[in-house]
Amino acid sequence: MSSDIPITVKEAVEADIPFIIESQIKMAFETEGMTLSRDTVTKGVTALFRDPTKGKYWVAAREQAIACVLTIPEWSDWRNRTVLWIHSLYVHPEFRKQGVFTEIYQFLKMKVEKSEDWFGLRLYVDKRNTLAQKAYIQAGMTNEHYEMFEWMK
Repeated sequence: MSSDIPITVKEAVEADIPFIIESQIKMAFETEGMTLSRDTVTKGVTALFRDPTKGKYWVAAREQAIACVLTIPEWSDWRNRTVLWIHSLYVHPEFRKQGVFTEIYQFLKMKVEKSEDWFGLRLYVDKRNTLAQKAYIQAGMTNEHYEMFEWMK
């Protein structure tokens, strides 16, 4: 697929579920060396289509799907609006370094700018994933405010 074909971003539909599942399995292995259970990921991805309050998937395409991302809403009492967290971003390797994340980010940013309910976009990134960090900075994001801490069962 040629890079002169424009990237389109759209809200994912159920027909995109197989692509999203494959993307999540590949991303976990590439970024953290984790082998995910296909059954668990299938149930997790499908759950969002059954309950849209959990989040929303978006798919970027050039004739066919090349990337996907999940946005998860977080209520901000400080802003009296919702911040969208960018999660589960995966760009197929052959399309990396071609502005795919920037297209997705600009699409989501425009959605937030036009919304009365949404306030901003956030994401977290593994500290070792310097390539992704460069892409986020090039797209116009900053990391100047917060450090992230977590506990996982």
